[in-house]
Amino acid sequence: MKTSFKAYIALFVMCFLPLNLNAQDAELDLENTIYLDLIHGRVVIKMFPDIAPNHVARIKRLTREGYYDGSPFHRVIEGFMAQTGSPKGSEERGTGETIDAEISNLSHFKGMVSMARPTDINGADSQFFILRAYRPHLDGLYTIWGEVVIGMRYVDKLKVGEGPDFTDPDIIVKMQVAADVKE
Repeated sequence: MKTSFKAYIALFVMCFLPLNLNAQDAELDLENTIYLDLIHGRVVIKMFPDIAPNHVARIKRLTREGYYDGSPFHRVIEGFMAQTGSPKGSEERGTGETIDAEISNLSHFKGMVSMARPTDINGADSQFFILRAYRPHLDGLYTIWGEVVIGMRYVDKLKVGEGPDFTDPDIIVKMQVAADVKE
């Protein structure tokens, strides 16, 4: 199996990151940072407003409206991704507002956050997925709007399952724009 130079660099960098970072230590722009609270702990997502401005604006708007709170991870595939973003939990539900793709040169490494969509490249709505493994075949097809910078271990703990037999998925306990959190 051929591994890219980028993958080796990413692995090298991840080996030397401190294990107990918080958002302030990471010097994140809190207006463009998401706190995704799961039952296992907090996941911190750095958003990319320069790369996917419309998607970041949509995610922030829906987050501030409380849209994602309680949403199940209705599709979690081991070695692939964890998908959420529909309060009803169905793959077909969303806000009903689609958004045009904002494709970039970023690659779908583990921890990248990308918009889910139907077959229409411009059909993304509210659902997104977090990569649980490197998946370069998605590059150029899906809009990457963020990256998990803290708490990927909590995403890795999500219950695996999908479809009608997946009756008790993990949920987003609360999702917030970091700038709105008064701690």
